[in-house]
Amino acid sequence: MSWKENVYFVLVEPKEAGNIGISARAIKNMGFTKMSLVNPVPLTDETKWMAWRSEDVLERAEICSGIDEAIKDKALVVGTTRRRGSKRGAIVDVRDGVKRIYEVAQKNRVAILFGREDKGLFNEEVEKCGYLITIPSSDLQPSLNLGQAVLVVAYELMRCEELRDYHMQRQFYVDQTELEKLYERLYNLLKKSGYIPEGEVEKRIMNNFRHLFGRTGLTFWELRMLHGLCTHLEELLNKSMEYKNESHTF
Repeated sequence: MSWKENVYFVLVEPKEAGNIGISARAIKNMGFTKMSLVNPVPLTDETKWMAWRSEDVLERAEICSGIDEAIKDKALVVGTTRRRGSKRGAIVDVRDGVKRIYEVAQKNRVAILFGREDKGLFNEEVEKCGYLITIPSSDLQPSLNLGQAVLVVAYELMRCEELRDYHMQRQFYVDQTELEKLYERLYNLLKKSGYIPEGEVEKRIMNNFRHLFGRTGLTFWELRMLHGLCTHLEELLNKSMEYKNESHTF
């Protein structure tokens, strides 16, 4: 199976039926076939017309009720954005950002998220991404159409194959479902230890973990190691709490 079969172009709540068709055509133009639609508008004749000779991409598209459904079995989730800000995490140029996608897609499924035409990706959706990629554009008109953005990302990703390193190490990485279990365990452990304070800092710390592991990926061995470390720290923490409780009884 080609690595391109592991790349999923995820359109989040697209508002224009025509844009879905344009995106399907852009995906197939560059040799990709996988598209997921999160709460899309109904497909129309315009959708099919805009997807000329790419109707098969539309027919096989996954229809998802939410982001989590679209990314649950993906080892890497990458978002696209034009906006910058402290809450949006790591943002890299599209040409650099697709290199990691290409590497991971050799053996694992990858999701590339494209936001709404009018509002983009919400912050809570960005938090699920390992990192964000942005497409440079002119100040005269910095906003790209959804279909344009899909085409540029697909093109840059296709170029990676021409420039690839034949000695690139190819790894299997755990998917988002397994990562979420680890995040929950880390959160509970850090909360119990008193390391995480209440409020915005709490959220920022966990987002940093999400961006770190989401960007680099975790192998199954690394995941087991981290769970083993959590188990060891949990046991030490429980013993410490038992000792404190016994001390108060005297």
